[in-house]
Amino acid sequence: MLRIGHGMDVHKLVEGRKLILCGVEVPHSLGLLGHSDADVATHALMDALLGAAALGDIGKLFPDTDMRYKGADSIGLLKVVMGRLGEKGYAPVNVDVTIVAQKPKLRPYIDQMRQRLAEAMEMDVDMVNVKATTTEHMGFEGEEKGMSAHAVCLIEKA
Repeated sequence: MLRIGHGMDVHKLVEGRKLILCGVEVPHSLGLLGHSDADVATHALMDALLGAAALGDIGKLFPDTDMRYKGADSIGLLKVVMGRLGEKGYAPVNVDVTIVAQKPKLRPYIDQMRQRLAEAMEMDVDMVNVKATTTEHMGFEGEEKGMSAHAVCLIEKA
């Protein structure tokens, strides 16, 4: 049995925070604001995986009212999500993540991002895609007020 999932997340850009995307620290003058490390791309991916398995979303699993997740490493949270999928007998077939940001240019970090996600999900890096796009200076991403990410995944019953 195959199932598909979609996830989307948004975080505000602020000074004084690290920019973490797909578990990779990207040099930038601004970082994403959130209860955890605010890794918008990994959050979208987790929501896609949870949605595909009908397990809710990251807000349900890791509520921002729970201090255990304050500053949490999203790659660690992704491993928890993978455990939940495994408990239900599911494994990812492939995943595809799109990061929407005007700056910084992410191409130099994409391969490392793919590798970090693949390792966390214990899957071949060839089954993990990450890409980035701008909004041509339109909207909150284009005005560099925040970033968003979308993810889709295909999972199968093991």
